[in-house]
Amino acid sequence: MTEDTASPLKRAIRWATTPPQAWGVYLVAIILVWLLSFYAGTLKPKKTPDASPPAVTAPRS
Repeated sequence: MTEDTASPLKRAIRWATTPPQAWGVYLVAIILVWLLSFYAGTLKPKKTPDASPPAVTAPRS
């Protein structure tokens, strides 16, 4: 048996970039980006700024 002295991160990257796994990693990344952007879009602002009344010199229509 040959010993693989590469770090676990390098082994994981090598595994994830081989053809069958690469498609799955790509699909998971796309879904993760979509979920995060969907979640960020559903967040409500903590406090909306108060609308200030129009200036006194504003023309009335």
